[in-house]
Amino acid sequence: MKVGTWNVNGIRAREAQVAEWIARERPDVVCLQEIKAPPARVPPSLCALEGYWCLWHGETAYSGVGLHVRQALAPTRPSFVHPPFDVETRIVTVEVGGVIVASVYVPNGGKDLSAKLRFLEALERWAGEARAAGRALVLCGDLNVARTDQDVHAKERKPQAIGQLPEERALLDRILSHGLVDVGRALDPSNDALFTWWAPWRNMRQRNIGWRIDYVLASAELAARAKRCTVLADFGTSDHAPVVAEFGEPVAPATA
Repeated sequence: MKVGTWNVNGIRAREAQVAEWIARERPDVVCLQEIKAPPARVPPSLCALEGYWCLWHGETAYSGVGLHVRQALAPTRPSFVHPPFDVETRIVTVEVGGVIVASVYVPNGGKDLSAKLRFLEALERWAGEARAAGRALVLCGDLNVARTDQDVHAKERKPQAIGQLPEERALLDRILSHGLVDVGRALDPSNDALFTWWAPWRNMRQRNIGWRIDYVLASAELAARAKRCTVLADFGTSDHAPVVAEFGEPVAPATA
């Protein structure tokens, strides 16, 4: 299974780039964030992607997520679900092949930190409930938290900056504690230049002075089969880069 996630920072502004990315990678599941458009305003070329079951969940000029499943993986349209804590069109989930995949856009917190913390707390409870029920998870998206100082360029490290606060990182650790693995970091543990977001000024992206705040978190059994988790740092004009993770099939037990 291949999963792609991207905060597009406006689906209408990135119409051609989204189409190009999907055509190039052909993810089985596509998770988009910050689409900034209600379903009726999604570009016609994307509103029903060829070969995909599509769900657009957004509002005008703000927030919003998309979640799309390749029809070859799901012969009939799957059930898309918004957990009860969904606010401002920030989360949608789907079950594919026995795995629950979520496209998530956590609030930035700059205007309302308490709302961000409440959302992360609810996400943590939801992940815990899924694990207690024995459900495998892949949680994708812009979580708006840099997990450790390693995930922030040295020039951007600010202990009091939102996105780097101890209470935010503690909540992300609690989410991970429910049997989830940060696939990108697991596959590239010593890379101090692994970033997914760059401030849109002073050539920060070209200089790779950024933050890693976009993730693929997967249940441990699935994460153990991860073959790839790549940040496409040179693709697109969003301030975020797409992230693509690929998982192999379960290994069949040896027979005598």
